[in-house]
Amino acid sequence: MVEKVLKILEEEIVAAEGCTEPIAIAYLASKCVSIIGGIPEKLELELSGNIIKNVQSVKIPNSDGMVGIEAAAALGMILGDCSKELMVISSVNEHKLPVVQKYLDEDRISIKKIEHETAKLHLIATAYLGSDKVMVEIKHYHTNIVKIEKNSKPVPNSLLCDAMGASDTMTNTDFLTVALIYDLAKTIELEKIAPLFEKVITYNSAIANEGLKNTYGAAVGKTLAQGMKEGVYGRDVKNKIMSFTSAGSDARMNGCSLPVMTTSGSGNQGMTASLPIIKYCEENNISHEKLIRALFLSHLTTIHIKSNIGRLSAYCGVVCSGGGVAAALSFLDDLSLEQIETSIETTLATLSGMICDGAKSSCAAKISASAAMAFDAYYMSKKHTNFKQGEGIVGKNVEGTLKNINVLAHKGLEETDEVILDVILKNK
Repeated sequence: MVEKVLKILEEEIVAAEGCTEPIAIAYLASKCVSIIGGIPEKLELELSGNIIKNVQSVKIPNSDGMVGIEAAAALGMILGDCSKELMVISSVNEHKLPVVQKYLDEDRISIKKIEHETAKLHLIATAYLGSDKVMVEIKHYHTNIVKIEKNSKPVPNSLLCDAMGASDTMTNTDFLTVALIYDLAKTIELEKIAPLFEKVITYNSAIANEGLKNTYGAAVGKTLAQGMKEGVYGRDVKNKIMSFTSAGSDARMNGCSLPVMTTSGSGNQGMTASLPIIKYCEENNISHEKLIRALFLSHLTTIHIKSNIGRLSAYCGVVCSGGGVAAALSFLDDLSLEQIETSIETTLATLSGMICDGAKSSCAAKISASAAMAFDAYYMSKKHTNFKQGEGIVGKNVEGTLKNINVLAHKGLEETDEVILDVILKNK
């Protein structure tokens, strides 16, 4: 059981530079180059709606402020290294950006939305160079290549899996429960989880501090910090958590080149699941061991909740991380399992109406709201106040509530997802 959980953490908590959807496009395009043997004369992209939604407005790191699908693809093709996967453009030579801009100006990239989608995360690239044609397809996960063809013939690749069974390429999480995660957080050998979460602390703290130091986008986190300094807000731990956590997203959504440790395919989820816990422990002088165990609980709970939502959805992913944070804050205060479970339910019952309308500056404000609600939910559970079964989406127990979230995300928000994409595209 422990080894299976460690495998899940290894798969789900990984480093990425930049928002994972444009980075997936850059990775896909870079992979095409590695197969076809040069920079394509033409590139055709077919993308699912959620990929399009999450690439429209977010700035790409190491690009001097470039935004959009074409820019992500061109950066990956011309300056990327597909062997680095989600760090594909981490070593871009910015002096060569004019070459990327020239390629973009020549209008060599075409984009089409995949109709009749079978997966929320789906990307297909077809590259042309001379008489050669290469097709690479990604499905379900950001680096999950399910098909490569060169001149209409399959290309052997160790990364490939059967497209119909692509969901089996990562460890199944169906066995997870909040009770199991809580028990493991208390008992798992520290040395088995410490290296991963030390990396989470280092990477995610660095980008949060960068967001507080410099102005990125709407500067949600930095503005909150200024408000505390000026006496507009109190300098309490809740406001410090909100400021610190949202500052990381400010930087990441607006082109900062620092990497983050993602969770369930999202840097924003990874930062939200970790930064409130890091700041809370710092402010309350909590031991490093308990910090590591709380991060384990927060991230694994986030993964458990997110598995009910799907990789991409109209349901805002940082709400899932908010549930993980509420659980971890309750754990740090030595609350019971029952109180931990109700803190999760309170968070989800409050925030589940928050939509994902793409990756952009306002994600930082949603993260701030999720961190704040997580803190409130923890404190409500401490005082034994919580919502009851039948009050909205609250189920018989926390696992029942998660099943209700599954129905909400997959059935209730299906049309919402299409409407959001339509609004975004018409806004351009």
